[in-house]
Amino acid sequence: MTDIVVFGEDFGGLPSSTQHIIKKLAFNHRILWINSIGLRQPKFNIKDAKRLSSKLVSFMTNKKVSFQKTSYQSTLDTSISDEKNLAHSFKNIEVVNLLTIPAPNTKWARYIATKMMQTQLVPILKSLNFINPVYWTSLPTAVDICLAMNARATIYYCGDDFGSLAGVDHEVVLKHEKLLIENADLIFCASDELTLSFPKEKTVTLYHGVDYNLFSKPAIRANDLPPSSRKILGFYGSISNWLDYELIEQVAIRAKDWDLVFIGQNERHQNHLPQLSNIYYLGPRPHNHLPSYSQHWDASWLPFVNNAQINACNPLKLLEYLCVGKPIISTPFPALNPYIDMINIANDADGVCHNLNHLVPPPKSVQGVLENASWQSVAAKVDQLVREL
Repeated sequence: MTDIVVFGEDFGGLPSSTQHIIKKLAFNHRILWINSIGLRQPKFNIKDAKRLSSKLVSFMTNKKVSFQKTSYQSTLDTSISDEKNLAHSFKNIEVVNLLTIPAPNTKWARYIATKMMQTQLVPILKSLNFINPVYWTSLPTAVDICLAMNARATIYYCGDDFGSLAGVDHEVVLKHEKLLIENADLIFCASDELTLSFPKEKTVTLYHGVDYNLFSKPAIRANDLPPSSRKILGFYGSISNWLDYELIEQVAIRAKDWDLVFIGQNERHQNHLPQLSNIYYLGPRPHNHLPSYSQHWDASWLPFVNNAQINACNPLKLLEYLCVGKPIISTPFPALNPYIDMINIANDADGVCHNLNHLVPPPKSVQGVLENASWQSVAAKVDQLVREL
């Protein structure tokens, strides 16, 4: 059993690939999960003020949260409605909040941020009896603390192109990433495009898995979907700058007999979203509730813009959409290549509307492939490499 310290996003939100993998690793290893230390400095706005307040409250009132159980569930418990409670299905995970300076830029700020975290982290590791742990970070901004702690080994899990990722202080984060690449013992990349940017001798492409049972098992239709008398083109994920809103609006205007449904956190001002009678923004939903939507719309959609972030991404929802078995319409991007024959490609409104009138579902043969593409199999590959460090 290896002790692993993980720097990731806030644990318990919509699960990232890091959370999927780490939850599986927790079967054989003890995990200390450090909630997000930030990829940008806060701005003077309501959203950041609320997040900062939440961080401070978490630090002051619930510094360490234990998610230990004596038994392990290999698949998500879909009877649990609160996404945060899913952590209780996995043993050996401790979650803590560290007070620090988000995405420090200057040498002095980086020194202070590192000392702040080190002062908090050392006694936590001692209380947990973590001896010589491996450090895993999905955030380049954790490189300084990893170095300061004299990690037995450092793993960098790169799931995004941080040079183009929205909501990131690109210059600051790329400085941290450069140092992390130099010092990491092992680098995992979530796509072939990302892998090309890292040293071959220590980089492994780690394709996403999927919770096949969750997305293939029949789910009851969500009661907030539009009436079943109309066809639905659906998307779930962050409602942010990576979506092509001009395309969305044009499709909504031309496909009047279709309802367009979007599930996810709105990261844009409401006035910047297309507002038409057949477009529905339902807000975020727990991950384990998503099949109640995607299984009951008529086609799944990936209406992405064409930019560096999308060209490097490998969206989790791609395999989840395939599990559901509904036709998929998508703008083109590299991660689609292994599944290109299973997806309807369309990068303009003409193409989308044509596909809506000639829907082609993924072949049934893909289900056998997806059954073997579990997060457990991904974690098994990681487990083997971690033990070799």
